[in-house]
Amino acid sequence: MILASLAAWRGVGIFAKGSETKSEGQTATATLEDVEPKLLLSGEVTPAFQVEVKPEVGGKVRKIHVAAGQPVKQGDLLVTIDDTDLLNEQAGALTDIEGARISVEKNRGNFERAKALYDEKLISKEVFSNLDADFRISQNTLEKAERRLQTVKDRLSKTRVVSPADGTILDVMVNEGQVVVGAASVNSGTTLILFADLSRLLINMHANQMDVSNLVVGGGLKVRFAGKSEDKASARIEFIAPVATVKNNIKGFEVQAAIEEGAAHLKPGMSVSMDVAIGRADHVVAVPIGAVFSDNENKVVYVRKGAGVEKRQVAVGLTDLSHAEIKSGISAGEEILLAEPTAEQLAGKS
Repeated sequence: MILASLAAWRGVGIFAKGSETKSEGQTATATLEDVEPKLLLSGEVTPAFQVEVKPEVGGKVRKIHVAAGQPVKQGDLLVTIDDTDLLNEQAGALTDIEGARISVEKNRGNFERAKALYDEKLISKEVFSNLDADFRISQNTLEKAERRLQTVKDRLSKTRVVSPADGTILDVMVNEGQVVVGAASVNSGTTLILFADLSRLLINMHANQMDVSNLVVGGGLKVRFAGKSEDKASARIEFIAPVATVKNNIKGFEVQAAIEEGAAHLKPGMSVSMDVAIGRADHVVAVPIGAVFSDNENKVVYVRKGAGVEKRQVAVGLTDLSHAEIKSGISAGEEILLAEPTAEQLAGKS
């Protein structure tokens, strides 16, 4: 039975330096190699800062000022909401203020005259109190009208939806003339623009619970993606979730890495693969993985001896998809079989 190493079935990478394996038919030669098993992870590129831009007031979209892919600066105008109704409301508030001010001036004059007469004891306290109350009520009415006007002005300013930061428009989610709903909470309102800062990209991944022990915050990742072979990217792990979650029926841990080099070749939403080195053995005796077999709980290789074959128990160290490190049992230069020998071959060993 061919050895299925833990590193191999997890999907590790391949790294072999030094002399090349010499093969002839179903045999190979044990050589000195550098064996570096790698853990293979997959993830998705996402911006470090991404937000759905929603209006704070509802209404009809009058004008869209940006397009998908357009870079914008903080404060740049993105969308204008029709303000006709609010302008009418503002005009009504201004009229109410004007009327309230006239009422205040009238009641102030009545109050001041009444106070002078009351001080001279020429009018009753009841008459004076009524005129005082009228004056105070008119002042309150003016204050309410002014607050209403300020509220309308605030809502008018929110009909101009601006960029929350420097970044890029990922998508425009509405059309001109469409009626949108203002956001009363995080989960409500119509999304106008999908906006992101692409100056810093992250990779989100879900690491299998058996693999996460090989990951550490601050550890480096080699990022591979579809494109030109010379395009390279690297990332560094910034976060490993403290609690496991289930995704696609697999229990694992959310991991987030920041892209440090090669971000220019990556776009949000791209799927990428990552190599994580989980060990290294330099200049060690190694054989092709296919040459290592299981014999009950032991690992064995078959070494050619003259016209026969010798079965050797070996101690296997690190493995990658190409080679297995042999800590003991064979020496470099020995010829080994890549397939289990027949009983006749074993019987004919010298």
